[in-house]
Amino acid sequence: MLFCEIFDIWGIDFMGPFPVSYGNYYILLAVDCFSKWVEARAIKTNIARVVMDFLKTHIFCKFGVPKALISDQGSHFYNRAMAMLLEKYGVVHQIATIYYRRWRIRPRMIRATFWRMLCGHIEQPTRFR
Repeated sequence: MLFCEIFDIWGIDFMGPFPVSYGNYYILLAVDCFSKWVEARAIKTNIARVVMDFLKTHIFCKFGVPKALISDQGSHFYNRAMAMLLEKYGVVHQIATIYYRRWRIRPRMIRATFWRMLCGHIEQPTRFR
């Protein structure tokens, strides 16, 4: 039997490219598979170094080192440098395929929800007094 706790398994994916805003073209999303907590950052490029920095500063340091990371086979997730980083910290890297329907649906739903929230915030700006 497998026991998982909150922040043990994270899924990671990109949104974009979008029209440039403050030099950023992409949004990098990380989702805790247990609690559905989302960490998102606007970034300039979707390269492996940026993903590794994001993982170290926004996941490992804030929530602790997870037991597993789930991603697609994009070159920014599936590469030698990422494999070395995850091996160093003892994180299992699970590659989701298009055949693993459960994982493929969840990021799409989260991206859609995130997009609706973002658009709602942009279209209805808050007035501060």
